[in-house]
Amino acid sequence: MAGFFITFEGIEGSGKSTQIKLLTEKLKTLDYEVIFTKEPGGTEIGEKIRKILLDPIHHQMDDRAEILLYAADRAQHVVETIIPAVENDKVVISDRYIDSNIAYQGHGRGLDLEMVKKINKWVIRDYWPDLTFLLDLDVKEGLKRARDLTPDKTGDRLEREVVDFHENVRQAYLEMAEKYERFKIIDASRDSDIVHQDILRAIKEELL
Repeated sequence: MAGFFITFEGIEGSGKSTQIKLLTEKLKTLDYEVIFTKEPGGTEIGEKIRKILLDPIHHQMDDRAEILLYAADRAQHVVETIIPAVENDKVVISDRYIDSNIAYQGHGRGLDLEMVKKINKWVIRDYWPDLTFLLDLDVKEGLKRARDLTPDKTGDRLEREVVDFHENVRQAYLEMAEKYERFKIIDASRDSDIVHQDILRAIKEELL
């Protein structure tokens, strides 16, 4: 089979990690060769960038510095992880990709949207996802889930942002999902097994 590129998007606490794990395990039982990766991260360089981006101690980070760090992470991620795997006919599943920057930095931070898109189109080398799952969830519920997973219950640098920031992110995702056919909106407020079954039904239309 040809390579296939799947991304998972959503607000903090939407359950991406759980659903990616379930989908990866299912595809492997069907003899697909699956590569899991994430952003920020996914490479040795990316992991170092991830620590900088998510560490709450960097609360004074400039918004433009933030977008450029994400771009640097993605540039390395695409060339080192995504392209080799897809071109070797593997299924790549990434926790976040270009849509996160558009939602978080373009809409959440209020940066120039065309500049955000231009930077990202340059770094992805025209490697767009074949399928994107948007796990949609109420912002307050998502933040509660995410923050509860951290030792001090306050979350990482992004999880500590105000509710309005995350509301803007969620609305941006929903707008993109209405615009691009590669998106599948999944109600993430339900039991994880039910969410997983919805994802499998969507995958069967595209891959299985």
